[in-house]
Amino acid sequence: MSYKRFITSAFTVLLSIIIVLTSIDVWIAYRTQDRIYSEVSTIPKRNIGLVLGTSKYIGRHLNPFYTFRINAAKDLFQQHKVEVFLLSGDNAHRSYNEPWTMKRDLLKAQIPESNIFLDYAGFRTLDSVIRAKKVFDADQFTIVTQRFHCERALFIAKTFGIDAICLAVPGPDGKAGLSVRFRETLARAKAILDIYILNVEPKFLGPKESIVPSTS
Repeated sequence: MSYKRFITSAFTVLLSIIIVLTSIDVWIAYRTQDRIYSEVSTIPKRNIGLVLGTSKYIGRHLNPFYTFRINAAKDLFQQHKVEVFLLSGDNAHRSYNEPWTMKRDLLKAQIPESNIFLDYAGFRTLDSVIRAKKVFDADQFTIVTQRFHCERALFIAKTFGIDAICLAVPGPDGKAGLSVRFRETLARAKAILDIYILNVEPKFLGPKESIVPSTS
């Protein structure tokens, strides 16, 4: 193969990948746009709020993704839009525990401990969303995260028959935001692969721990 044909083939493959990734990205955004809210005052009331975890700090600095999610959770509770929280995230080791860190900050905001539940096996978005239903019996809930993350989380929820809406909270601008947004494009392609081809399930399920109030 000549150098020119190699370059042409490589460019064609790269362009095809970009088109596929962009199409998936736009399709997921379109499929979920009617389930996303930007203001606490306008979002419908749901009993359960699923807060998706992330690290509280980046180096020595507070992570704005985390701060915006926690502040939004406080507002949801104070405005009676959510009654109980399911805090889902990674529990990699003793010094890194996303659910417990979120719980500690919500307790500081005077949210009762009885209104807070922890999911230590929310290793990724698919795990968090599916476990909310299969382990915690939550068929209807409000997700709290940034808009780009809302779209993927809601897509997963919709695929698995879960009635979820999402409060889209702010995120950082500039290079940090662009970097995260690029990774999100790849994560959406991975989600399509996991759901429709690999049939991936959460890493752990385990016994049920219902957080849905009894209607009896």
